[in-house]
Amino acid sequence: MSYTAPLKDMLFDIEHLANIAQVSQMPGLEDAGLETAQAVLEECARFNQDVVAPLNVAGDQHPSSFKDGKVSTTPGFKEAFAQYVAGGWQGLQHPADFGGQGLPKTIGAACGEMLNSANLSFALCPLLSDGAIEALLTAGSDALKATYLEKLVSGQWTGTMNLTEPQAGSDLSLVRSRAEPQPDGSYKIFGTKIFITYGEHDMAENIVHLVLARVAGAPEGVKGISLFVVPKFMVGQDGALGERNDVHCVSIEHKLGIKASPTAVLQYGDHGGAVGYIVGEENRGLEYMFIMMNSARYAVGVQGIALAERAYQHAVAYAKDRVQSRPVDGSMNASAAIIHHPDVRRMLMTMRAYVEGCRAMATTAAAAYDGMHHHPEAETRKQNQAFYEFMVPLVKGYSTEMSLEVASLGVQVHGGMGFIEETGAAQYLRDAKILTIYEGTTAIQANDLVGRKTARDGGQVAKAIAAQIEKTEAELGQSGSAAAASMAARLKTAREAFVDVVAFVAGQTKASPNAVFAGSVPYLMLAGNLVAGWQLARSLLAAEQQAASGTDVEFMNAKIATARFYAEHILNKAPGLRDSIVDGAESVTALALEAF
Repeated sequence: MSYTAPLKDMLFDIEHLANIAQVSQMPGLEDAGLETAQAVLEECARFNQDVVAPLNVAGDQHPSSFKDGKVSTTPGFKEAFAQYVAGGWQGLQHPADFGGQGLPKTIGAACGEMLNSANLSFALCPLLSDGAIEALLTAGSDALKATYLEKLVSGQWTGTMNLTEPQAGSDLSLVRSRAEPQPDGSYKIFGTKIFITYGEHDMAENIVHLVLARVAGAPEGVKGISLFVVPKFMVGQDGALGERNDVHCVSIEHKLGIKASPTAVLQYGDHGGAVGYIVGEENRGLEYMFIMMNSARYAVGVQGIALAERAYQHAVAYAKDRVQSRPVDGSMNASAAIIHHPDVRRMLMTMRAYVEGCRAMATTAAAAYDGMHHHPEAETRKQNQAFYEFMVPLVKGYSTEMSLEVASLGVQVHGGMGFIEETGAAQYLRDAKILTIYEGTTAIQANDLVGRKTARDGGQVAKAIAAQIEKTEAELGQSGSAAAASMAARLKTAREAFVDVVAFVAGQTKASPNAVFAGSVPYLMLAGNLVAGWQLARSLLAAEQQAASGTDVEFMNAKIATARFYAEHILNKAPGLRDSIVDGAESVTALALEAF
């Protein structure tokens, strides 16, 4: 099925939730107003609809292959990537100093969603390059920046992130790859890295690996990890590519989904040592890698939204065409398209509400990212940073768990046909599963939300967000509409549940860590549900204003209806989550380990 970018909804969020007019007043972003956003998004939509989306099914049916140490991507990927590079899409939100376009994340995130909706496997390559660029911009030396950034920003070279080893998954304190200092200031890297997305491929002339390794004599655990740049091909003083470095792909994985994306096992140093260059200082590698990881975590959340959007479009198209049974209200004497059946409409509305809520949340977070980097006032930058950092585990965790539910509902809408690969709905469900796992499982995002984002500051950022939500409730109360009243009531109840949980987490993490962390994922789901609902509440208010002025009334009424549905069918789950976290902590550990 073809993909149509949801440009109206994206631009609505960018204008009314992210407030692109304010973003474009910040230093360095003056040319990035709504007109620019619309032009960029429209061009991005054309490229992804016409070039990238048609390769999605082909990538699933004809995955990347490995032979004689080389990886061949799905036919058509290499040519599509060349067009992606020629269009300047890799550098969209990266600095103009290194050849990028310097556009805000508020615009870049929408473009990222389109790319991932079009073809999740294809989009993973530029996603990892974005992370490598961010890490080098933040911690790379002038020499590393001069050598690698321009080619990475253009997309001529691609980047990877090398953390995981056979014995070291989420626990990076177990990393064994080693780095040996050399007289010329470089290092020789030895070790095995697994699950390296696009660790080997044929779409770019060079691959720049960012690799975690341990220098001899370094402290044990995560404090002794350093970060290195290890290029596939050596780079000369003039920027020309030289001999092959001692890093080789020994296999690629056979996966449940995202089959076209080559997931490589890389071997470093089997022939004397791979040449690497340190990023920043020794033993601060995890700190620098977290720059890549946070970039990737937000991007994976956007992947969840993107995949859910594609699954939703697929389900709607099928529901309009599939004829089965007469409507229960007797409105038709013959069998009708299944979109006339109430439960099918409930499923489609659930899919739509989840997608629009998470998109609204991610767009608002992107605007905060732009504010933390570009706002002229230090205090405002600090506030934006606190908000954005709180949002990252929600965007990543809630949006990806949401995508699984939406993709599963998409299969359900298709009925038995959804279980058949040829209809295409199953691919979205298979592809979605990885999103809750890579770049940190949902539990890891939840642990971050509990430990770093709530307990550490006594819940101050969380309470400040709750205070903002309360202001939105007051605005809803002034509307007078039935939709606003319904949203206000449920938003208030959800906020109160959230505040109870924040108090529990902030007050009990040190004294009863098992009790608190037993509810960490439900806490993340409650927080994500609330914030997505809050953004839809803001959408409802903006849509009411626009509809009252006669602006695109049909679209605005649909926004209002979707927000109300979210309140009455999704946001109302918050009190139950509160009870499972605060009241149900003991039952998680009540059963003795021996009983399992």
